[in-house]
Amino acid sequence: MVFTPFEPEPPQSKRRRFRPIPVRTLVPNLITLLALCAGLTAIRLAVEQKLEWALAAIVFAALLDGIDGRVARLLKGTSRFGAELDSLADFVNFGVAPGLILYFWGLHELGHAGWIAAMVFAICAGLRLARFNVMIDDPNRPAWAGNFFVGMPAPGGAITVLLPIYLYFLGMPRVSLLAPVTLIYALAIAFLMVSRLPVFSGKRAGKRVAPEMVLPVFVGGVLFFALLIAYPWIVLTTGTVLYLGSLPFGALSYRNYERKSAAPQPGTGHVVAPSVERESPTASGRPPSEQPAEPERPARLN
Repeated sequence: MVFTPFEPEPPQSKRRRFRPIPVRTLVPNLITLLALCAGLTAIRLAVEQKLEWALAAIVFAALLDGIDGRVARLLKGTSRFGAELDSLADFVNFGVAPGLILYFWGLHELGHAGWIAAMVFAICAGLRLARFNVMIDDPNRPAWAGNFFVGMPAPGGAITVLLPIYLYFLGMPRVSLLAPVTLIYALAIAFLMVSRLPVFSGKRAGKRVAPEMVLPVFVGGVLFFALLIAYPWIVLTTGTVLYLGSLPFGALSYRNYERKSAAPQPGTGHVVAPSVERESPTASGRPPSEQPAEPERPARLN
């Protein structure tokens, strides 16, 4: 008889079979991976001093990031894996890549200070994405809060922080103070990303289009991309300035939503249940259990 240290596999045991993955869940992840390729290519182009193409790759990655989530919801292909992959891609595309582009363009003239600014921007982008992943699962978050981001989103921060390069390609002279101003500006955008400033999200906009607006929407989309290709620096500069100018309006709109949700609605007041414990009579001579109950004030929503 031959003894073996290995237990023979029972004949009735079968290998675990995994369910086939639907194609509709793969398409959004492929779009995210394509955006990641664009971000990594932007880093290479920045090292080779091909800044025009590097900025084009960042804009392309931002456009892909704007549609991958919509495609996933449209195809009902959302998954936890896709959400984590999207966050990792956003950190590279909108944190690491813009910081390195700024460093190779002008921040390197400041030595260690320029590198610290680029590094701080990338770290703030990562922190902002981590906070977003935590807050998205908050069950106590009101429904209207989905109309706003907490802090500037990473794609918006990436497009906005590159404003000095847009102005440079528009013909702005490269003076000696350009690098220090770029450093301060990059740190300010990094602070906006990790701040709690309410910013319009736009995720719930454009889900339905009226029939009479279909053709104007098509014409507007074609016109926008035509202008972006023909006059990229003018379009990007104008869009960045308008986006920065809209930040105070987002905060005001958030305060209005917050004020309306905190105000008592007519006919929905709740009554506080009387206390069970016996207490000493109040100044009116009646015990607390006989006092008229006051309507409960709703808590302030943060």
